[in-house]
Amino acid sequence: MKSRKNNSKKGKGSSFSKLSIFQPNKYKFKKSCPLSVKDAPKVDYKNIKLLKRYVSENGKILPSRITNVSQKKQRELSLSIKRARNLALI
Repeated sequence: MKSRKNNSKKGKGSSFSKLSIFQPNKYKFKKSCPLSVKDAPKVDYKNIKLLKRYVSENGKILPSRITNVSQKKQRELSLSIKRARNLALI
């Protein structure tokens, strides 16, 4: 009888194994864009302090999924970073 109990436990998996990567995540929440809120700094190629926050140590532009910047502001950021690089400000 003991062997039957062990076999039944073996067949059961954890609840995590039943979850699929294609199921919608109920607990995910969207963070607001730090450059779209009220009193946010203006994105400009001359604002080096702001631009350095969105550039990695290697000088690459960080993606918006990491920085939580909106798509519109990400385009402005990348353009101003490229301008600052061209003028050797960064």
